[in-house]
Amino acid sequence: MTTQEILDILQRDIHSAVFATVDDQCLPQTCVIDLMLSDGEGLYFLTARGKSFYHRLMVRPYVAISGRKGEDTLSSVAISVQGAVRSIGKERLEEIFKKNPYMAKIYPTEQSRDALEVFQLYRGKGEYFDLSQQPPFRQTFSFGGETFHQTGYRINPDKCIGCQGCRSVCPSGCISSTIPRVIDPSHCLHCGNCFRICPVKAVEKLD
Repeated sequence: MTTQEILDILQRDIHSAVFATVDDQCLPQTCVIDLMLSDGEGLYFLTARGKSFYHRLMVRPYVAISGRKGEDTLSSVAISVQGAVRSIGKERLEEIFKKNPYMAKIYPTEQSRDALEVFQLYRGKGEYFDLSQQPPFRQTFSFGGETFHQTGYRINPDKCIGCQGCRSVCPSGCISSTIPRVIDPSHCLHCGNCFRICPVKAVEKLD
C-alpha cells in the first residue's frame, strides 16, 4: 500500500482522529479533530484561533495522530502518524468547506469563518496496522522527507542456533522455519516473546 493510500484512508474513512499535543507544562493533551484533506504533500485540518489547541500548535508545532475504523477489534484498521505541522492560514479553506459540507452548519457565515486557520501536517511518519486479516499486517510509512526507523525485533543470524524457542511462542507465526530464523516485520506484533525466550540472546530489540 502506498503512503498516499494510507493517508487517504485516515482522512476519508476514519476522518475523526485523536490528536496529541503538549501544553505549556509539557503535559500531554488530546482532542478529536477532523481530517479535511489529504494529498501528496500531507494531511490538512483546521481549528479556530481562540482554542487552546491552536495555541499548542503554534508554540510546539508537532502532533501525534491516531485513528481506527472497524466494528470491533478483530475487524479494525488502525493508523498512527506523527510529525511537524504548520499554519497555512486561509489557504484551501474554501476547498475544505466544499469537500466537507457539514462544516457550513458549524460556521455558517463568512464572518464566522474568519476565526478558522488551516494547518498542514507536511512531514511525518507512521504505521498502518490491520487486525482484520490473519496474521495481522503492519506497514510503516513516511512522507515529506521524514525517515522511519524500524522498530520491533530482529534475529542476529550470527547468534541464532536454530532452536524452536522463538517460533513456539510467536502468536502471529511471523518467524521463518529456515535457519537462521528471520522475523517478518509486516506480521510481527512486537510482543517480545521471542526476545524473552531466546537462550542465546540472538533476538535483538530495535529501538
